[in-house]
Amino acid sequence: MFGTSERPRLVVFRSLKYIYGQIVDDQQQKTLLSVSNLSKEFREEIKKAKTKTEASKLVGKMLAKKALEKNIKRVVFDRNGYAYHGRVRALAEGAREGGLEF
Repeated sequence: MFGTSERPRLVVFRSLKYIYGQIVDDQQQKTLLSVSNLSKEFREEIKKAKTKTEASKLVGKMLAKKALEKNIKRVVFDRNGYAYHGRVRALAEGAREGGLEF
């Protein structure tokens, strides 16, 4: 899995409590943006989520919102070895609903 400047890589990491999404440009070896359910700017919205899956979907939407602000519309989805199920799937669906294409 490799992201370019035209199509960066959306990387998902999840722990038992939290989920993180990063958009990475592998050519420049640079993280362009990052969002998690620990992000201070979205903390109030995430508190409204009743489950970790709902919070993951919100993280995906917020990631897409920040990406579109930086003119990133197309990404390569890197689920980082996790099964495309549950929270990983919810983050991907949230990002798609937010306007990202992958």
